[in-house]
Amino acid sequence: MTSFAPDSLILNRKLPLWYQVSQSLRASILGRRPHDPLRLPTEERLASHYGVSVLTMRQALKELETEGLISRHRRRGTFIEPGARRGAPRRLLGSIDAIVAQQSGELTTLLGHGPAPVPGELAEYFPGADEVVTYRRLRCDGESGEPVNWAENAVRPDVAAGIEVTDLERWPMTKVLRDIVGIRISRITDTVEARLADPVTAELLRVPLLSPILHYTGVTYDESGRVADVARIHYRGDRFSFSVTVEADLMG
Repeated sequence: MTSFAPDSLILNRKLPLWYQVSQSLRASILGRRPHDPLRLPTEERLASHYGVSVLTMRQALKELETEGLISRHRRRGTFIEPGARRGAPRRLLGSIDAIVAQQSGELTTLLGHGPAPVPGELAEYFPGADEVVTYRRLRCDGESGEPVNWAENAVRPDVAAGIEVTDLERWPMTKVLRDIVGIRISRITDTVEARLADPVTAELLRVPLLSPILHYTGVTYDESGRVADVARIHYRGDRFSFSVTVEADLMG
């Protein structure tokens, strides 16, 4: 039986290796195509693929099994659950792959894209620029078809030149920028706040006008410190959860 092929991963030695591996594999699972195999490679092959020990790989798989994304069977192997979907809140430890995983696993429809004047509220992120390239996408739950969120991305024109819109129908913008366009991401700043649904958001998310939503702003910086992308994502309040785990330094 052919095994599912996970994406590659550049490890950050400042974060737990098992966590980074679990988030990368999680994003691959939630972004898989319908015809991709359900069987995962063996622990040994996965450990070799990610460049970690088998014990680290085992801990990463245990995390995914707890979440219900995979099941493990003695003598048969490890399999992706056919109905695997986002579930419990994610533990975000500062990993770009955690952000990719948070955004993966939903059906995405491109609502439109093209050059546009820099929005006044984003001018500080694109100093001296007259225009950006915008992308508008609607994400729906893979099972119910209900809208989950809709996203607006403002991307620097030189960066947008390397983006294929078909990739945005499969992958989150963060993954496209890093793995396809080749942007070396230095950091991402996240802000989450409560807002009331405006007419556009209410219509797209099928919620009452002025009902509570969660508004996320993510600013992605390249290695030179310039902003490559500003994402503004509007989440239905009943379909989004956000969890952060602070790891204590017990040696301090």
